[in-house]
Amino acid sequence: MSRLLVVQNHRGGGPGRFGDWLVADGVALDVVHAYAGAPLPRRPEHDGVMVLGGGYLPDDDERAPWLAPTRAVVAEALDRKVPVFGICLGGQLLARVAGGTVLGGHGEPEVGSTPLTLRPEAEADPLFRGLPERVTAVEQHVDAVTVLPPGAAWLMASERCPYQSFRVGERAWGVQFHPEAGADRVAAWDAGRLRARGLDPVELVRRAELDEPAAEAVWREVARRFASVVVGA
Repeated sequence: MSRLLVVQNHRGGGPGRFGDWLVADGVALDVVHAYAGAPLPRRPEHDGVMVLGGGYLPDDDERAPWLAPTRAVVAEALDRKVPVFGICLGGQLLARVAGGTVLGGHGEPEVGSTPLTLRPEAEADPLFRGLPERVTAVEQHVDAVTVLPPGAAWLMASERCPYQSFRVGERAWGVQFHPEAGADRVAAWDAGRLRARGLDPVELVRRAELDEPAAEAVWREVARRFASVVVGA
């Protein structure tokens, strides 16, 4: 069975349904709880790497010292052309390693189910080709990729955050959104903190529940395609 190294960057940020889908499609997950001090392998012998989200910038080494070895793992995966999938912080970390730029507190935050638009370049992409022109995904971020890595394929955008998805080389993808999270994740967010930011937690959950059936079908297909890339690596 193909093995995927999964780097988890905070307690509540596991691989979720995306991980379940990968397992169903023949990929075993080796989840490293890096936030809790679990060490990353220096030279992982996995068939792919997935880096999850977290409340840090990709080079926030003082608060999150495991990010430096995580960057090294991703850099080695790129060198060896091992499949990579980065989610939120993970996508930003991929962009940073590959020569792009990430800024903290950039632009307007995106919170909740967010409309995304597929770009024409996605039609040539192994994961995103043929997806609906417009789809939604759960987001909660204030940091963003502001310059893509040289030569990266720009795959998806949103109104507030242009670089929602991109590909580096042939087999490394970064996304700003959370395909692993559904409406249940939104319902678990701290309602008081959301209200303090001027957001309506009830409306956020309602919107996510309405969007979930169509969104879930899309991200299930993306997981299936990524599993195929990992299994074929």
